[in-house]
Amino acid sequence: MTGESPFTDLDRPPLREIALQRVLVRPGALWTEIEVVPELGSTNTELVRRARDGAPEGTVLVTEHQTAGRGRLDRTFETPARAALTFSVLVRPDVPVRSLGWLPLIMGVAAVHGVRRIGELPASLKWPNDVMSRGAEGAGAERKLAGILSEAAFPAEGPTVGERPAVVIGMGLNVLQRRDELPVEAATSLAADGAPVTDRDPLLRAILRGFAELYSAWVDHGGDAEASGLAEEYRSRCGTIGRLVRVHLPGERTTEGRATGIDAEGRLLVRTGAGGEEALSAGDVVHVRPAEA
Repeated sequence: MTGESPFTDLDRPPLREIALQRVLVRPGALWTEIEVVPELGSTNTELVRRARDGAPEGTVLVTEHQTAGRGRLDRTFETPARAALTFSVLVRPDVPVRSLGWLPLIMGVAAVHGVRRIGELPASLKWPNDVMSRGAEGAGAERKLAGILSEAAFPAEGPTVGERPAVVIGMGLNVLQRRDELPVEAATSLAADGAPVTDRDPLLRAILRGFAELYSAWVDHGGDAEASGLAEEYRSRCGTIGRLVRVHLPGERTTEGRATGIDAEGRLLVRTGAGGEEALSAGDVVHVRPAEA
């Protein structure tokens, strides 16, 4: 990072760590520490390392300039300084291991809530956890606003019996990038899509509050997404349901059909032309694309 002041570009002001701590870190709340650093390769990589060293649940790590962000399938990316929300959170949920796949979906729902409430964009979810936008009027081409990646973090010596698993969930949400700063045509940002509000500070607060509320209810119900209301909340925000999709699987295999829903384990249900219904796990899928494409 150069010696340039973060206040030289007034259109992209820095996040205020002290203000975030004051509002979000409270006794009995999920968030226990919020740190904002000027530059980092990957918030997920760093927070996984801290988790292995015993960092507590509720740790949030934010960077103003992520230079080696990681997405699904080991894709890497860089975002301009102070143009996006790039952060990771650490949780240690006391739920069955089979329920952990809901964690990135919780972050997806929280992100949609934040973008809709603060950014005033009619965002939706593309299964499993991409945040999508069609612009301020909801009538443009669908483009990706954010991606989410979750990783389990076990101690270097391995997990012990009865130890709660540590999971790091990271997100990169495009906020202030211009069209020419976006990596691909299929990407967008709040600013590029005409959002009336693009202040990253209240947006991050809204997402973290939304995640904490959904997560706490989910943990209180033992990781049961149906009983906690999480599954229904996710379905109501998921734009994939009802669409014809082509699902790309490992080994260059594909399956095609209509997405009919999301089951209690967070899997995508696809009714194929043969009349059967497949339940597809996010970990087993390479891409989900509109079948018309």
